[in-house]
Parts: sequence; C-alpha cells; structure tokens
Amino acid sequence: MRTSLIAAAALLTITGLSACSEKAQDNVENAGSAIGDDVSNAVDRAGAKIDNGLDDAGRAIDNGTAKIGAATDEAAADAKREAGEAKRDVGASLERTGSDLRNE
Repeated sequence: MRTSLIAAAALLTITGLSACSEKAQDNVENAGSAIGDDVSNAVDRAGAKIDNGLDDAGRAIDNGTAKIGAATDEAAADAKREAGEAKRDVGASLERTGSDLRNE
C-alpha cells in the first residue's frame, strides 16, 4: 500500500510539474527514478527475507526428520529387546509347566 501511495504522489507531482521548466522536469525524472529504485530495493529485500525464511524452514524440517528417524530406531530397538525378553519369559514358563506336568 505504501508503494501505491508513493506511486500516486509521484504521478501527481509529475502531472503538476509538467508545465514547469526543463530543470523541474529533470528533477521529476530523477525523483521518479529514485522511487523506482526504492521500490526495486524493497522488493529485493523482501525476496531475500522470503528465501532466508524458506531456508530456515527447510533446515527445521531436516532436523525434525532426523529426530523422528532416531526416535523410530530407538523404539524399534526397544521393541526388539522387549520381544526377546517376552520369548524368554514364555520359554521359562513353558519349561516350568512341563516340569510340573512330569512331576505330577
């Protein structure tokens, strides 16, 4: 919106000074050029900030993915260990049951 206001002010200035001397017209051209440069620089800065924000977001996603991968690996290792313990417990229970059956 600020850019629109600046452009409108520049247009009014140019229109008002169109009947003025050549020096005034040169000043208007210089002002218009300066406004154009300011707008261009603002757009460039905005683009750079967007690029930086996207880079930061990409790094955050990569870090999150790495953390999820590590947590998944740890959970799989825990599940494997728990399954091994459960097998041993079932085996020991079956051995006790078999022993009890033989002794009866």
